[in-house]
Amino acid sequence: MDLPPRSAAVLVLAVVAACLPCMSAEDQLAVGDKLLARDTIVSDSGDFALGFFSPDDSPAAPARRWYLGIWYHSIPGPQTVVWVANRDAPAAGEPTLALANDSSLVLSDADGSVLWTTPGVGTSSSQPAPAELGNDGNLLILLPNGTVVWQSFDHPTDTFMPGMKARLSRRTERRDWIVSWTSPRDPAPGPFSCGLDPVTSLQLLMWNRTRLYSRTPVWTGYAASGTIVSAGMVINTAIVVVGTEEEISITFTVSGSPTPTRYVVTSSGTFQLLRWNGTASAWDTLQSWPSSGCTTYGRCGAYGYCDATAAPPSCKCLDGFEPAIPADWSAGRFEQGCRRTQALPPCGGGGHGFLEMRSMKVPDNFSLDAGNRSPEECAARCAGSCSCVAYAYVDLHSSSARQLRCLVWAGELVDAQMIGAPGQTLYLRVPVAATSTGGNAVKIAVPVAACVLVLTCIFFAWFWRFRGNFTDKRRKTESQKKLMTGSANTPSEVGEGDHTGDLEFPSLRFADIVAATGNFSKTFMIGRGGFGNVYKGTLDGGHVVAVKRLSKDSDQGAEEFKNEAILIAKLQHRNLVRLLGCCTEGAEKLLIYEYLPNKGLDAILFDSARKSVLDWSTRLGIIKGVARGLLYLHQDSRLTVIHRDLKASNVLLDAEMRPKIADFGMAKIFGDNQVKANSKRVVGTYGYIAPEYSTEGVFSVKSDVYSFGVLLLEIVSGVRISTTSGIMEFPSLIVYAWHLWREGKAGKLVDPSMAESCLQDEALLCIHVGLLCVEDDPSRRPLMSSVVSILENGSASVVLASASLPEPNKPGYVGMMEEKTQRSDLENSRNTIAMTVLQGR
Repeated sequence: MDLPPRSAAVLVLAVVAACLPCMSAEDQLAVGDKLLARDTIVSDSGDFALGFFSPDDSPAAPARRWYLGIWYHSIPGPQTVVWVANRDAPAAGEPTLALANDSSLVLSDADGSVLWTTPGVGTSSSQPAPAELGNDGNLLILLPNGTVVWQSFDHPTDTFMPGMKARLSRRTERRDWIVSWTSPRDPAPGPFSCGLDPVTSLQLLMWNRTRLYSRTPVWTGYAASGTIVSAGMVINTAIVVVGTEEEISITFTVSGSPTPTRYVVTSSGTFQLLRWNGTASAWDTLQSWPSSGCTTYGRCGAYGYCDATAAPPSCKCLDGFEPAIPADWSAGRFEQGCRRTQALPPCGGGGHGFLEMRSMKVPDNFSLDAGNRSPEECAARCAGSCSCVAYAYVDLHSSSARQLRCLVWAGELVDAQMIGAPGQTLYLRVPVAATSTGGNAVKIAVPVAACVLVLTCIFFAWFWRFRGNFTDKRRKTESQKKLMTGSANTPSEVGEGDHTGDLEFPSLRFADIVAATGNFSKTFMIGRGGFGNVYKGTLDGGHVVAVKRLSKDSDQGAEEFKNEAILIAKLQHRNLVRLLGCCTEGAEKLLIYEYLPNKGLDAILFDSARKSVLDWSTRLGIIKGVARGLLYLHQDSRLTVIHRDLKASNVLLDAEMRPKIADFGMAKIFGDNQVKANSKRVVGTYGYIAPEYSTEGVFSVKSDVYSFGVLLLEIVSGVRISTTSGIMEFPSLIVYAWHLWREGKAGKLVDPSMAESCLQDEALLCIHVGLLCVEDDPSRRPLMSSVVSILENGSASVVLASASLPEPNKPGYVGMMEEKTQRSDLENSRNTIAMTVLQGR
């Protein structure tokens, strides 16, 4: 049958419409409306669409997964998804999205179970405004007065789009990370994530799960911009850093490109800038980072750098350094890094200079010195500090201000590169003799020379005044030299090579420490332990420090003192306490640490009058910080270190309540292939010691995991492990926590003092992790890498994270009770066990 042309056209349109998904003509979802599996909401410009998609190949796939997402509606071909709501919880059946009366979006599965929701604002007498998809691809929930209740731009997935903000909160430590898909067809969170450096805000970091994978060069301003020529167009991009007292954020802007442009973290581990090429119907890659083997974090080890200007890129040692193990470098293994060719002379006596290395991507772990300093002041700042090993001077600028800032390094120099323009100049501290050799020699700036001259004059004035003590000081120097070049462990415990011969930190005069602590006055005492006492002191110049004085009758002797000095001088991490110096004169042995004003965690956590300052976000931050510190000790540092005495009093808190693990007197170093060790002398603190260690003397990284689990349960509950109050008739906090978990009442373990601020799901996840960490069988305890991954990534979907974990087993509390009855015997036998008691610090 022949149809008129108009009728035929109408029939064709009807057939096409029947084949297309049902599409809303509006860009909004109102209260009472439902977005079904094949519905979409399209932005007013037609550029973006909100709806459900399935990455599975066939619509008839038996395990088809549905996701709520936003994609480019104006781009033909396969969907380019830029945001996913339920990436942790795909719907197995056809899902539904609705806007509730409390202005929350609710995503439900086919059976009605809730898979994802946004926060609500409570009921309101007025009709809530609809959810709206903006022309920039941002999904917003608005109140009638225009207030933004929630927006998708605040919760990026794998894509960073113009207008988005990735935030870093200084108060709550919330971090927005751009997280890759698991694979091109699986939107679940993948291994790679990218975000702002939370310490300096001057570089972007790329992580591969819990390991730092790459980082950008330090930005010389609060705007990292670039100009790219593509397809005859000049495209200007800028990543802008905006900082306030509360938070720091980065935004992305683009101009000169009429076609879609975006950043994306790929499942293969690259951060790419992409632009849509309409002619080729494909995405052009304008930039890609990391771009070479040089950008792999720490590729050349400590004090090494990767020369990206060479062809091919190669590892080299910084000027004044040489390969630590030449045979390894010849074989292409650079992990052990470099060592100084000539030791630095003692601090305070002159003999220091600086070599400059130009065109560098400066090392990581720098400190941003406060103040608007000149280049000469920056040089003098490093020259006048015994702990400073290098500095760099940068001109930071923004649209409204210019700041001249000084970057200084006090620990190992890691992840340096030579990149050419626009690199920075790095100034390395070396003996004066070294500044006159090689092509990179530089003249010491006049202000630095003046500073050294002044220090020299002061030294000679001091020398002539106290020349009668010269012989004693020479003996003291020999004693300190013996201490610093000693070995913390036997060669079999350290592994191949001696890692302890190049320690560099200053020694202080005992008389200066006596003056700083008021002759170790009780009013200056801030802590006490099995080693002796800790005092607060103020050195010349007003620098406040903590002084750990080894008691003559301490259980911890010279070996533990030396062990702690060597270990902590080698370890550099934001969650480990920092050693500033030491003193060994006669029988006196003292360690000088950074002063942490909030002292030990136990002093606040177990004090009913003070514990209220530890709200849930603060406690969760402490838990995560301790976990990251342990991960560094076990896996990410150059040495594999077992702490062996992790407890609440050995977690110190800085002014911002950030945790730092302390007291490494009992720590042990493992070799590269070593998994566990045996000891006839069990050390640690009752309640925190793992069962296999207390009964068999076997310790490993899993021993520290057990101690961490105990500490985690203490932080959540506010109950001390050694207490018998607050846990009803149960023999220990561990057994009490497991009993509540088994009964489905684990929420009762949460400390009542923080009940109002506590997020129940996060607390339950922490309790679950804590119970897994205190399993009797070490093989069932997770590694700290898994713990960090769960805690860091679990916030995206806490319930699912907890559901994916195994059930904790019943603790063997009978053995614990037997151990408890033997406690006095253990404490009285110094030949078989060394215990430290729980006391306030």
